[in-house]
Amino acid sequence: MNDTTSPRQPPATVPPLDGDPHAPVDLAAFKHAFRRHASGVAVITSTRADGTPVGFTATSLASLSAVPPLATFNMARSASAWPAIVENDRVVIHMLGVRNRAVAEKLSGPNEQRFVGDHWYRGPYGLPVLTGVTSWMVGRIIERVQVHNNAVVVVQIEEGGMGEDDQALLYHERTYRVPGADV
Repeated sequence: MNDTTSPRQPPATVPPLDGDPHAPVDLAAFKHAFRRHASGVAVITSTRADGTPVGFTATSLASLSAVPPLATFNMARSASAWPAIVENDRVVIHMLGVRNRAVAEKLSGPNEQRFVGDHWYRGPYGLPVLTGVTSWMVGRIIERVQVHNNAVVVVQIEEGGMGEDDQALLYHERTYRVPGADV
């Protein structure tokens, strides 16, 4: 039999994880693979029951359907913002561009520093809306699907706004990047 298919390559060795060289191979393979998967950067904001703003960067944002307009994002139920996502039925989803890199870093930094500054204002329903983003959408949470220690949150979009267009901001290899830029 003449096999014209390309020869198979031996499986590559999965390198150990930085900071956890004894992590199981499946966890190391998962983390290394998704670090190499570039994702757009979004920020999700909401408020706690007492009105305190909360927010976090999300690379898991996805469009679910256009009619009705549904989006999803994933988050750990251990995240500091999870109680607000449980208590409040609305969120703001912000799409970030290159000029928003500092905001992305701020919203992925220490909780107590995320809303210090003039990079946001109170918008519809008293929700925090970030300034200068490429677009934002207010949505009502219609479902929270718990999966192990995480959740998939389904949001029906109700309104939104557009900012100035910008180059895409990507998250790749644990850093924010611009397509085509060296760093």
